[in-house]
Amino acid sequence: MLARVLSCAVVGLDGVLVQVEVDIGQGTPGLTIVGLPDTAVQESRERVRAAIRNSGARMPLNGRIVVNLAPADIRKEGPAYDLPIALGILLASGQVAADVDGTVVLGELSLDGSVRHTAG
Repeated sequence: MLARVLSCAVVGLDGVLVQVEVDIGQGTPGLTIVGLPDTAVQESRERVRAAIRNSGARMPLNGRIVVNLAPADIRKEGPAYDLPIALGILLASGQVAADVDGTVVLGELSLDGSVRHTAG
């Protein structure tokens, strides 16, 4: 299954829309983030896993999860992609049914699933 969630990157003084694409497919279970993420975005894998589990939802364990942050030529920095990645996983796995077209989602997740403020 594929889900798309809009987010935003701050580039200088400008905001640039970022599409967070989440695909859950066949393969060795794991979570891969591509699209020029920095270290904080790569670390979101563990925050997202814990937040989903501790909020009462389930992390899909039966497939490979690929998260693409597009456009790939813009560096993605900080933990603000936690929430759109988690929402994309929940949408792609069928645990949440929501129309998020046109909605920009930003937020750092704590390990218990609560949303923290992000700068920008």
